[in-house]
Amino acid sequence: MLENVPQWLGAMLRNVRAGHAKLTIVQGDLNVPNVSLELASPAFADGARLPERFTADGVGVSPPLVWRDPPAGTAGYALIVEDPDAPALEPLVHAIVWQIPADERRLEEGAIVADGAGGPDGRDVGRNSIFAEGWLPPDPPTGHGIHDYVFQLFALSELIDLGRNPGRSALAGALEGRVLAAGVLVGTYSRGEQVAISGQDDQVGAIPAGVALA
Repeated sequence: MLENVPQWLGAMLRNVRAGHAKLTIVQGDLNVPNVSLELASPAFADGARLPERFTADGVGVSPPLVWRDPPAGTAGYALIVEDPDAPALEPLVHAIVWQIPADERRLEEGAIVADGAGGPDGRDVGRNSIFAEGWLPPDPPTGHGIHDYVFQLFALSELIDLGRNPGRSALAGALEGRVLAAGVLVGTYSRGEQVAISGQDDQVGAIPAGVALA
């Protein structure tokens, strides 16, 4: 989507960013408890560069995610992935998944895809910032600097009904008063920037204790 932005324009817009203060998880009405789901990925470490295969420069599939057991009373999960460094008024939404079953502890690589009316277990994929279902691969403007891609997973006290293809505002409103715990994982990506650590794309994240990878 943004791969054709000229490098000079990306550099000019380097300080134009939506801002981390606009991420869904830090909105005041959510009242997120101080309980962590310890969200992680077997494909990259927290704060590390996303492997290219998960971006618009690769095959563009969603990365695998794993998390720890939730608090008692969890009815299901909701996930939103946002880019607060996008040159826009609001963070760019890369994925929304809701009604993830309470007994689930992982999303496999490539799991976030268009699913129409939802999956057989009740989970449903919402729309991203290009108004399409599924994973929107990271695609930052060349020269704009490093972008954070913030994976936010919420354990909910009750299931939420968002209708078909909910967007960011619909999800944020439905989360109010229902969040029991949350997990955050950050992957980074950039174009036209020197990668600080050689081979960082192969770095594997720390997996929460008790989470099986098989």
